[in-house]
Amino acid sequence: MAVFKDYDELYSCLGRLYDQASHDSRIAPKIRDAHLVIQFRYAEPAAVVTINAAAPPSQPTSYFDVLWGDQTGLMPDVEMSMKADIAHQFWHGKVNLMTALARRQIIARGPIPKIIRLLPAVEPMYEMYPRLLEQIGRSDLIIT
Repeated sequence: MAVFKDYDELYSCLGRLYDQASHDSRIAPKIRDAHLVIQFRYAEPAAVVTINAAAPPSQPTSYFDVLWGDQTGLMPDVEMSMKADIAHQFWHGKVNLMTALARRQIIARGPIPKIIRLLPAVEPMYEMYPRLLEQIGRSDLIIT
């Protein structure tokens, strides 16, 4: 059984995570400084989210824009495709990126070394995600 029953459930969890990350001073400046457009393509359920760190953000309080949907008009520098369950496990810190790439659990296109260099920047999200799930009443999704 998939972790997220539909797009709305995925968006309510991962959307908030990405939004919080875009404002977090421990995470977002490092992502912004990479100057990349990073697109995550999820399956089961289907969703597309694009991190636009290549242009100034549209909101003065965020470091980069997070855009949902396939019609952003942006060409991603890096595209990461995976099942939503893999993303859920990754944001718990339970998926090693290199292993997932080797096993083809995550399919990546673009300059992968640039993404690997961003891993230390996103580590605070491994603690942020379970806290967020608890805050929104979804402690049933927390992986221990």
